[in-house]
Amino acid sequence: MNYYAEIKDTLIKNEMYRQAKDYSKNKNDLNSYYKVGKLLVEAQGGESRAKYGNKLIKEYSEKLTRELGKGYDVSNLKRMRQFYLTFPKGGTLSHLLEGLSWSHVYKILSIKDENARNYYISIIKSQNIPVRELRERIKSKEYERIGYKEELSEPKVNTLIKEPIVIKSKNIPEKVTEYALHNLILENMEGFLKELGIGFAYIGHEVKIKIGKDNHSIDFLLFNYKFNCFVVVEIKVTEFKAEYIGQVMKYINYVDENIKETSNDKTVGVIICKDINGYVLKYCTDDRIFTTTYQLIG
Repeated sequence: MNYYAEIKDTLIKNEMYRQAKDYSKNKNDLNSYYKVGKLLVEAQGGESRAKYGNKLIKEYSEKLTRELGKGYDVSNLKRMRQFYLTFPKGGTLSHLLEGLSWSHVYKILSIKDENARNYYISIIKSQNIPVRELRERIKSKEYERIGYKEELSEPKVNTLIKEPIVIKSKNIPEKVTEYALHNLILENMEGFLKELGIGFAYIGHEVKIKIGKDNHSIDFLLFNYKFNCFVVVEIKVTEFKAEYIGQVMKYINYVDENIKETSNDKTVGVIICKDINGYVLKYCTDDRIFTTTYQLIG
């Protein structure tokens, strides 16, 4: 078989398809590049030798660039080869990567951990995130920061929350008070909700409630539509203290009794602190309250 001719023909047909049927170009891109990757592996003598056969890729890249134009440099052809070597042969590739563009896949292929790759694939499909946002999430080590991993049992709302929570702002004050931290979050509430996890929606800030004769204020009241429950969020700029659990549990019970509907699941709480003392936390845990830290990035 003339592997170069076959690869060139596959890429030409893909370019023609993209121009004629733009609405499904992503799917055709992936199928075409997967085929090119397979042909490259075979041309290099099989999988055992493909990892080291970069001389042939360089030769093909130069010829394709000369004959077809840009887009077929060495790094792109290597990714196509890696694409074929990474994903199951003969599997339902289109179903697995449905909704992803080649740019998505190109970025995901840089991740060695299969569970991490599957996590990012799932959030691209479920949240329809663009490549730029995917790049930022990978850079922030989002997968490493979540409590839930794909190989474990079904997640709960609190296990999707990351450790630490990254709060980004160009206006970080020299001294961070709770008031200042609240304002930083309010500046980019959409980013904060995404950082918390999947399905969070904003209800209110400094929500006033009255318990007996005492007035209280919930820092942030959210709702998670994926888990159908209210979420009480308290922000602290100090190290975690045992009394924070009691405070949040009091707010949780209030929301359950006075705000939530009978169709909603039980309210949960999130305490975001500057630091966590594991010894204190060990004796103060509650399965409805999750504790994490925050990290400010300018």
